[in-house]
Amino acid sequence: MNDDQKRKELRKFKTFATALFLFMTLLFVATTIFQKKFDNHWLGYIRAFSEAAMVGALADWFAVTALFHHPLGLKIPHTNLIEKSKAKIGDNLGDFVVSNFLSPKNIKPYILKLKISHLAGDWLSKERNQELLITQITSIFLDILQKLEDKTVVNFIKSKAEEMTKDFKVNKLLGSGMDYILEKDDHQRLITKFSTLIKNYILANQELVKSRVKKESFTLIPKFVDDAVATKITSGLSNYFEEIEQDENHSLRAEITQKLFEFSKELQENEKWEAELQTVKNNFLNEDKLQEYAKNIWTSIKKTLQNELQNDASTLKIYVKKNIETLAQNLQSDLQLQNKIDQWIRVTAYKYILKNTHQFGELISGTVGNWQGRELSEKLELEVGKDLQFIRVNGTLVGGLVGLIIYTITEFFL
Repeated sequence: MNDDQKRKELRKFKTFATALFLFMTLLFVATTIFQKKFDNHWLGYIRAFSEAAMVGALADWFAVTALFHHPLGLKIPHTNLIEKSKAKIGDNLGDFVVSNFLSPKNIKPYILKLKISHLAGDWLSKERNQELLITQITSIFLDILQKLEDKTVVNFIKSKAEEMTKDFKVNKLLGSGMDYILEKDDHQRLITKFSTLIKNYILANQELVKSRVKKESFTLIPKFVDDAVATKITSGLSNYFEEIEQDENHSLRAEITQKLFEFSKELQENEKWEAELQTVKNNFLNEDKLQEYAKNIWTSIKKTLQNELQNDASTLKIYVKKNIETLAQNLQSDLQLQNKIDQWIRVTAYKYILKNTHQFGELISGTVGNWQGRELSEKLELEVGKDLQFIRVNGTLVGGLVGLIIYTITEFFL
């Protein structure tokens, strides 16, 4: 029921209560006049009833009206109570709600009934809701991207890069990286690969070897001797690198490994390497270049995200949709997951409500306190004024009956 309907109902019951009072007044006047003209015993009873009814009606009218207004506009003490006591009403109402509705005993049964996970799973399982959720998420992230200032983000990336690289020791990083690779024996694959490449290169360039041998040999040595020497050289070298390629325990592998370990140690401990690599790092990561790198990184990230968010068939949206579908299925079928989520929600909600009950009270108190006194009075009158008119009606009838009883007792016993 809206406020207009409430006002209409209030006027209707006010009219009824007032009409009843006027009827009793007319009845009192009529019986008083008839008593003077006619000596009728029963007129006294009617007159007593109407007289007491008038008094009861007036008393209750005053009491009801005094709650919301000054009766007849007269500023009588202890009237217009609602408007005068709005602050106290707000405080008492806030305390009442907190004490009687937000106590641990009252809210716990409702908290224990919370089963959000299954409802969320049912909602997420619907295609329309999935599309709605993805659209809302997309809209939020696009709005964030548009509102972010490029300069601020670039400066942030740059500052974080400076923090990360400030005490960054290149020689330590390279040395540690080499140690890690050597300890994992990952370098052996490189040795094998290089051995294969060198072997194949030698075999593919035998003519080149022959021409080099012929060029370096004496003029008097026959050509077939040069060819034989060249063949021996290419054959020997290719066989040697084939041995390295196929033999995981070849002596050259161990020698290379040892040399690499020595170089790694020197790289980490030799101040010369530290200084040289630090110079390279400073040149590579100076302020201007860091600014440029940060700008390029942010531009690339922003463009990629915008394209992914705006394209309905993007990899990102497909990935999000797939995960939403998986989550919906788990929320519907995985009882263990449901219990964990529901338990977390219950505990969190219970703690949050108990922790902030005073804020609910302050909210009610503040809201009521911020209303204008007249506004509060009108709001309450619209809500309970109709029922209060029955007090006037009851006061009229009960007052009349009490007056009738008193008159009857007086007539019979006095």
